[in-house]
Amino acid sequence: MNYVALKEAIRQAGKELGFAEVGIARAEIGQAAQRLRDWLAEGYHGEMDYMARHAELRAHPELLHPGTLTVISAAVDYLPHANIVADPAQAAISRYAQGRDYHKVVRNRLQKLADAISELIGPFGYRVFSDSAPVMEVEFATQAGLGWRGKHTLLLSKQGSWRFLGDIYTDLPLPADRPIEEHCGTCRSCLDACPTQAIVAPYKVDARRCISYLTIELAGSIPEEFRPLIGNRIYGCDDCQLCCPWNRFARMGDKEFSPRHGLDSASLIELFTWTETDFNEKLAGNPIRRIGHERWLRNIAVALGNAPFTKEILGALQSRASHESALVREHVAWALSRQTATGLAGSAHHSLQEPA
Repeated sequence: MNYVALKEAIRQAGKELGFAEVGIARAEIGQAAQRLRDWLAEGYHGEMDYMARHAELRAHPELLHPGTLTVISAAVDYLPHANIVADPAQAAISRYAQGRDYHKVVRNRLQKLADAISELIGPFGYRVFSDSAPVMEVEFATQAGLGWRGKHTLLLSKQGSWRFLGDIYTDLPLPADRPIEEHCGTCRSCLDACPTQAIVAPYKVDARRCISYLTIELAGSIPEEFRPLIGNRIYGCDDCQLCCPWNRFARMGDKEFSPRHGLDSASLIELFTWTETDFNEKLAGNPIRRIGHERWLRNIAVALGNAPFTKEILGALQSRASHESALVREHVAWALSRQTATGLAGSAHHSLQEPA
C-alpha cells in the first residue's frame, strides 16, 4: 500500500469534513510523559484526580487501543466572534462553551473521517477521541505539525489557538509529519494577562489557580482569595488567548459553535434566575451542562458579588440567600457582603459630594 498517498487522501478527506488541519504523528509520547509526571508531582492538577489515575494511559497509547502505531491529529476552528465582555454585569463565558458541545461534533467528524478511510482501504484498526479519554492531544498535534505548545500550554499556530483537537488512534503505519518551529519568542503576554497568575512559568499552569479550573472542575467552595479576581467569568476564562498576538490571525470558526441562548450577551441577573429545569433544557447539548445547576449558581453568585452595586443585583442575590444548597448559600452570602459594602461605600461617597 502507498501510505504516503493514503496520508494525503486522509488530509483531503479531513478538509472536506470541515477540519481546519489534519496531521500525522507517531504514537510515541517521549519526554512529554515525564513532564506530565512532574506536573502531577507538583500537585498542579488540584482535585482532577483522573489526571493522576490515568497518567500511564496518556503515556502509552497502545493501552487505550492495542496495536496503535499512529495518531491522526485533527483541529476544528471555533472562534464565534471577536467581542470582549467589558460590562461587569454581563456574563463572561468561555467562547468554546457558547455553542454546541464540541465533544460530539468533533467525535462525529472523526468517525466520518475513519469511515472515509475505510472506503479507501477497507477495514482497519482505529479508535476516535475528542477530549473523551486520557489522550495527550496537544502533544500529538505538536508532533503532527499542527502548531506548537504555547506558553499558556495550549496548542498555538500562526492561525491562533481558537481550535478544538481530536485524534484517531490507528494501526496504520502512516508516515509522520514534521513538527513546526515555535514562534512565541520572548513574548509573555499570556503570563502577564492571567488574572490569577495561574501560568506560574512558561509552559506550566497551576490548575488550582486557573479560573477555568475554579469555575468548571472544582466541585466545592471557590477559595476566597480568588473570588474577586474571577470578575464576571462564570464558566472558563479566555484571557490568555485574548491577549495572544497570534490570535489576531485566527479564522472565524465553524457555524456549529455559534452562540446559543444569548450566552454571548446575557446578563448575570438573567442567568441567575434560571431554575434547574431552565438550566438543563437551555443547555442541552452544551458542555456547560456538565457542571450542574448548583455550580452554575455558585459561579454567578461570585460574579454578582464582583459587579458594581445595584438594587437589582442585591435583590437577585437575596432571592437565593436561602437556597437548599449550602454551597450556593455560602457564595451568595459572600456576594451579598460585597454588594452591601459597595453600596454603603457608594452612599457615603455620594453624601460627601452633596453641597452643604
